[in-house]
Amino acid sequence: MNSNEIHVIYGTNPIPMVQELLDKSQVIKNIDPGMNVALKPNLVVAKPSSSGATTTPLLVEGIIQYLFSHNIKKISIIEGSWVGDSTARAFEVCGYKEISRKYNVPLVDLQKDAAENVLVNNLSLKICKKALEADYLINLPVLKAHCQTLFTCALKNLKGCIPNSEKKRYHTLGLHKPIAYLAKALPVSLNIVDALNGDLSFEEGGNPVRMDRLILGQDPVLVDTYCASLLGYQKEDIAYIKLAEQLGVGQGDLSKAKIIEHAAELKKATALKPTNKAARLAKRIEAQDACSACFGGLIHALNRLEESGQLSKLKDKIFIGQGYKGQKLEGLGIGSCTSGCSKHLPGCPPSALSIVKFLESQCR
Repeated sequence: MNSNEIHVIYGTNPIPMVQELLDKSQVIKNIDPGMNVALKPNLVVAKPSSSGATTTPLLVEGIIQYLFSHNIKKISIIEGSWVGDSTARAFEVCGYKEISRKYNVPLVDLQKDAAENVLVNNLSLKICKKALEADYLINLPVLKAHCQTLFTCALKNLKGCIPNSEKKRYHTLGLHKPIAYLAKALPVSLNIVDALNGDLSFEEGGNPVRMDRLILGQDPVLVDTYCASLLGYQKEDIAYIKLAEQLGVGQGDLSKAKIIEHAAELKKATALKPTNKAARLAKRIEAQDACSACFGGLIHALNRLEESGQLSKLKDKIFIGQGYKGQKLEGLGIGSCTSGCSKHLPGCPPSALSIVKFLESQCR
């Protein structure tokens, strides 16, 4: 695959979904059987993936099965949870210990790993040796919001590859700069984003929003720019994305990206059960047979409007879902299924960023 490609697949069954992504993108051509392949999920806390905080273990299991089928056996799962939590406990709670036993794939606790100093533009960074030693590093972030950096995905997920003492120092450096510099110091071979059930507001979970998709790309800057748009942000809103682009980690021009969608359970309507903050925002929506890919983007967009103080200005009804196909309605229609609405945003699904801009235009 080319670095400007982003592959997206929709559905609810991560194992066949990720295997189809890997097959269609042909990334296997870049992995030799003798390579040391490291899988880096997001296990920031010891909470199951249903919380919206951590990478689903089924995604990792699907990748291991795929690599084994291509005679790639030197695989490890590496991670370092955040300061104050135990990586070993996260491996257990999140289902990774069982995967390790089932496939004889070692779990590497980076909280206990030695570190090396890497210099990037006169900034010295400590990086865990096991991460640096990987011949092929597969980054497996969760697409979710973050209370300090607004957004976390491919670039920020690498923070699990540094010692605990370094994680504390990153906060004193302002987070954005060291995150961008870390991406320069620790090249990633492939990013596969778990965008099935990411959290709406916080890195540690609690407000999950189903978006039922996986996203694959080589360029972490481009992947993060695309994924930020799904939560209602532009790359300029996330300082570390722009900094990483300036450092030459990748490019974030979506107009040059080739977005390739693969049909697994493409945009099927699914039962939606938003929780907590998401449930409150969902009360503003008239939904009939809405698929989670479209509905999730709308929830994230409404959250952006609430944060900017504009949500109270929105008076029209908001319609979404396949149940409105062919109907003439007075109000705001989100997605291709609601083209009969008096005001309509096309897309299948539209990104949260495009929804934000559409709804903002109705608040004036």
